[in-house]
Amino acid sequence: MIRVGIGYDVHRLAQGRKLILGGVEIPHAAGLEGHSDADVLMHAVCDAVLGALGEPDIGQLFPNTDPRWKNAPSRVFLEEAARRAAARGGRIVNIDATVLAEAPRLAPHIAAMRANVATALGIRSDCVGIKATTNERLGFVGRQEGIAAIAVASVDLPE
Repeated sequence: MIRVGIGYDVHRLAQGRKLILGGVEIPHAAGLEGHSDADVLMHAVCDAVLGALGEPDIGQLFPNTDPRWKNAPSRVFLEEAARRAAARGGRIVNIDATVLAEAPRLAPHIAAMRANVATALGIRSDCVGIKATTNERLGFVGRQEGIAAIAVASVDLPE
């Protein structure tokens, strides 16, 4: 049975932090504020996979009150989502995600992001779609106060 999940994440931009998206460090004047590495792309993908599985969300599984996750690479969250799918005999079919950021330009980093997400989930990179768009200078994204990501995952689970 093919099941679909949706994930969304947003983090505020903050000085003195590295900008990590899809496991890629991207040169920028500010990074994303958060307990882990604050990778909104990987967080959205993780929630999408967990949603397809009917599992608790990333905040419940990896709470920001737990010191184990302080500055943790978000790759570990995706690896756990993939482990949970496999433990139920499931197979992650594909991921489609969009990052909303006014700056920096993300297109040069998309291939590396796709590869990192695919590796963490144990799927081929051609099964991962990642797009980037601006918010046309509207809202918090448009004012460059934060970056958001939305993702959809399909998972094939035995009935």
